[in-house]
Amino acid sequence: MPVQRFLIWIAALAVPVLMIQPAVAAKTPKPLYPVSPLIADSHADEVYPSVAGDFLVYSQRKKNQYSVVRVSKTDPTTAGREVGPDLPHESIRFGVALKNGAIGYTSNRMGPIAAWMRQAHGDGHIAIANMGTFRHALMPANVKASLDGRIWCFDTSLEKTRRAKMLDDYNDVFLNRELVGQSWRMYSSDAFRYKAGYRATAPGNVSKFFPPSLFIFDRKSSQLMMIPNAFDGAVSPDGKRIVFVRATNGNYDLWMQDVDGSTLTQLTTTPFGEFEPAWSPDGSKIAFVSNRDSKGDVRKTSIYIMDLKTTRVTRLTNATRATDGGPAWKDAKTVLFHSNRSLKKPQAGTVSDWNIWQVRLPR
Repeated sequence: MPVQRFLIWIAALAVPVLMIQPAVAAKTPKPLYPVSPLIADSHADEVYPSVAGDFLVYSQRKKNQYSVVRVSKTDPTTAGREVGPDLPHESIRFGVALKNGAIGYTSNRMGPIAAWMRQAHGDGHIAIANMGTFRHALMPANVKASLDGRIWCFDTSLEKTRRAKMLDDYNDVFLNRELVGQSWRMYSSDAFRYKAGYRATAPGNVSKFFPPSLFIFDRKSSQLMMIPNAFDGAVSPDGKRIVFVRATNGNYDLWMQDVDGSTLTQLTTTPFGEFEPAWSPDGSKIAFVSNRDSKGDVRKTSIYIMDLKTTRVTRLTNATRATDGGPAWKDAKTVLFHSNRSLKKPQAGTVSDWNIWQVRLPR
């Protein structure tokens, strides 16, 4: 056999050998900070923790119903107080903790959706905001409050077609798991429903929906203020500032404003998404959700914190595939969040339900 033909024959044999080499598995990153599960139930979804005083409140979907649960933040596995549905087809969602033990929530018991507060003692339920909620003018979502319960904020769509869809989803106990733990997606025309793939939250990918509005309500003065093109609001511990999300040309960033309407400031300017802000107990930092390190991937999100004095951002979680969301500060060194990460392989695997986790910052 001529040498040239022999070399060609050897090369042809080598090709299949190269093709069947096993693929190199992606390296699982080490956690940036210690992460551990806090509340886990394989038969339920626990999302959006809220902390005030000695109390931890979270929203839950279990046994074909939505409710909110209040437990001790230091011993969350003991039995707590639950606000559940009293009427057929009623849903209780968007739980809010107050430092005196009262529980904020939303319900569809008296019309589409309205915001309420269950008193810390006794069995009284107080309506939040004004009569517009009962005239169906407002359908509050993503409800938050100051620690003392004086200042409240919530967002809603003022678009009729979106309001109808949001109402259907509100008490849909079979709503896709992703949407239960990513409420910001209700305002995205690309991601408001479950599908195989989504566009990145990046400039140019503009939502076709009319922008939502954020409402701020002062229970003492009964003043109701609206901020256009804003949602995912959070009230500072002292009730004087609001941080919220605003979409510009398809990109979601964090903004901050005083409750009196002054000092509007843009906090983030990345080309991807920042969502679900939460104030630290002393009001000096903001925890938030972002997909900046997954290039705008809707499903791959992590938890970050921003120091408001220095504007320095620190990444807290870095699981390979997880959707981390809904941060809340348990204390100055611990941030709670919900996630679909696996209890057995938290840095690499995911599960089909949401659990509440905690991440510890360095001393």
